[in-house]
Amino acid sequence: MPFYGGGLLLSLLITVLLCLHVVRTNQQIFWIFIIVLLGPIGWIIYGVVILVPDLLGGTRAQRMGMAARDALDPGREYRQAKAAMDDTPTVHNRMRLAAAAASMGRWAEAEGLYAEAAQGIHADDPSLLLGRANALIELGRAAEALPLVEKVAQEQTSARNPSTALAQARVFEALGRYAEADEAYQFAAGRLPGLEALARYAAFLAITGRRQEAADNLAEIDRRLVRSNPQFRREGRAWRDLAAQAMAKA
Repeated sequence: MPFYGGGLLLSLLITVLLCLHVVRTNQQIFWIFIIVLLGPIGWIIYGVVILVPDLLGGTRAQRMGMAARDALDPGREYRQAKAAMDDTPTVHNRMRLAAAAASMGRWAEAEGLYAEAAQGIHADDPSLLLGRANALIELGRAAEALPLVEKVAQEQTSARNPSTALAQARVFEALGRYAEADEAYQFAAGRLPGLEALARYAAFLAITGRRQEAADNLAEIDRRLVRSNPQFRREGRAWRDLAAQAMAKA
């Protein structure tokens, strides 16, 4: 749509101000291209993703902004984590980079970073051990993951941790220890937020021939998806697809 007179000046002013905001707040440079090339549509996108969460503050607004940023630039957290680790190679920064690598499916890199971080006084850190175990599971090295998850589970004497139980379930399933996997999946699926544990349990049930129970879990996933916040539905649908694909193959 062409702009005339004052409209053109206003358009240029908004574009310049938004580009200045990109530079001064150290946003990714691609935002400038979105603002300049898309015009008003680009302004709206930038406003929803960057400006509104920053102006409103609050946990919910910030979460929505982060989810939108991740969707537009999935490598953002990895780049920032790598820059932080290169600048200051602390255990915390190494762990952050490992988590970012894992979120992108770079499991071999994540496993190596977790292994490097779990040294010295951090050798028994449950977050590092569990992170490495999950990476090993994804790499098809469940036998190596088993002692790690068992060590974490043994340290959790006061209360069983659902995240640990989910890792145990996946290891037991990969090793063919189905009775132990079933018990661990049940525990995790009933306690972990989100849909991962429930979806993995549904897939396990389908693979082991318990189709009706798998279908019941899939129906529960659908019910939760309807009630979930829109910004979390994309991830939820991915877990739903995992369960549905397992049922289709069984």
